Amino acid sequence: MIKQSALNPDNASFRETVPAGEYFLKVVKAGETIRILDLEGNQAADTLFYNAHNPTERYSVTDTIRAQGNVYLTAGSVLMSSENNPMLEITADTCGRHDTLGGACAAESNTTRYALEKKCMHACRDSWLVAVTEHEELGMTKRDITHNINFFMNVPVTAEGGLTFADGISDAGKYVELEAKMDVLVMISNCPQLNNPCNGWNPTPIEVLVWS
Repeated sequence: MIKQSALNPDNASFRETVPAGEYFLKVVKAGETIRILDLEGNQAADTLFYNAHNPTERYSVTDTIRAQGNVYLTAGSVLMSSENNPMLEITADTCGRHDTLGGACAAESNTTRYALEKKCMHACRDSWLVAVTEHEELGMTKRDITHNINFFMNVPVTAEGGLTFADGISDAGKYVELEAKMDVLVMISNCPQLNNPCNGWNPTPIEVLVWS
C-alpha cells in the first residue's frame, strides 16, 4: 500500500548516507521514526531489528506473517519480535511492498545460487558479521544473525509455492518509514549483490533518517 509521509527531511534529528556494501548500526528509541531511502532505485536494504536492551529478542518473520496474514510488508504492517511483541510499525511506504522471506545473501548462497567462484564475493551476511565484530559492546556473535527484511527487494512467490528473485519494484527517491514501538537496534546491510536483478546489477547508496 502506498502511503506518503508527513515528515519533513529538514527536521530529521539524524541523517546518514550508507554506501553499497557497508553496514549501518543505530539504536532507535521508542516513539522515534526511521526512514530508509532508496537514493537511486532498486537497491536492497537487508535489515535486522533487535530489542536494544536484550538482543536475544529480535525480529521474527514467522510471528510477523502470522500476525498480519501477509508475506509482504507495507504501510500498516507491524513487525513482531521473537517474544511476540510489537517492535516497529511501517507508517509510510512509497515502494508498495517489501520482502521478508528471501533471506540475505551469503558466501553459501552465492555458491548455491550462482557459481563456486562467486563464493568470496562480498555479501550482506559478511557486513553484519563485520558490524558485530567491530561492536563487541553489543555482546553479539554470528549466532545472532537471524531473520531479516529485504526492504525494496522483489521476491515473488511462485504458483508452486517457491521463491524467485525478480527485477526491483523500487525507484529513485522511494522510501519506507517505521515507528519504533520499543527501543530497537537497527542493523542494515546495504546489499552489495551483483549476481541477481534485485538492484539491476548496480549496488547504490541508501540514506537513513531518524526523527525524534
